[in-house]
Amino acid sequence: MQALWMLLAAFFFSTMGVCVKFASSYFNSGELILYRGLIGMVFMGTLARTQGITLATRFPGMHAWRSLVGVASLGAWFYALAKLPLATAITLNYMSSVWIAAFLVGGSLLLGRVQRQGPLVMTVMVGFVGVVLMLRPTFDHHQAFAGLIGLLSGISSAFAYMQVMALSRLGEPETRVVFYFSVGSVLAGAAATFVTGASPWLWPSALWLIPVGVLASLGQLCMTRAYAHGATLVVANLQYSGIVFGAMYSVALFGDRIAPLGWGGMTLILASGMAATVLRERAVPHAPAEEH
Repeated sequence: MQALWMLLAAFFFSTMGVCVKFASSYFNSGELILYRGLIGMVFMGTLARTQGITLATRFPGMHAWRSLVGVASLGAWFYALAKLPLATAITLNYMSSVWIAAFLVGGSLLLGRVQRQGPLVMTVMVGFVGVVLMLRPTFDHHQAFAGLIGLLSGISSAFAYMQVMALSRLGEPETRVVFYFSVGSVLAGAAATFVTGASPWLWPSALWLIPVGVLASLGQLCMTRAYAHGATLVVANLQYSGIVFGAMYSVALFGDRIAPLGWGGMTLILASGMAATVLRERAVPHAPAEEH
């Protein structure tokens, strides 16, 4: 049953990506981050109250850093969703596990222990081969910059995830972590909107803003429940079903034609992400959920 919660979470996050892609025709990334954060604040604040969790924290600096890298990841992902095929943008965002593996390999190189990290090295290499295959059509269609921004979303997502792990070890409940991430999203989104200017509200186009925030909150809630009650390794790997949902949406709703190289790259990224999750679980048991 808990596996179904993670499948539902992946479905919500992928569907949010669809709504972001539609909404990006009317609103810029800063505005989307702002409204996603506002709805998330209300949702997570209400949830914290029902759970009896106080929002006061002893680690404001760590929450600020987590929000900074998380908002950077979210902004990069929203930009990539607007400019790239949906399946490509979603898959690049799911590269975070591969990037974490790359960071672990880099740390081992510095410590002279890379010979003990053979499986991680292979995982990283397979993941990067997948990226090259998947981005080749993107470069052919003069979307190189958007592809690089999509890669950046995965890298910054990895940093955000590691900060979530650090907060979890300090005893911070995930509801509080997500609430402060929503606060950071509101502040960053408001600042970006102040600089770029607000887009006109055109009905019913503005209604796309509501599901962006609601689906993100529902996805986070389902993911939290899955990790709280399910087998961590099984649940962590099932999150990659989001790549499958993204590909289905991309073809069915937007008519994207994914080249065979793209499908191959997507498969390699999916496999390397799952492998990296298994290796990470062995090194860091009971790691918390990644966020979108």
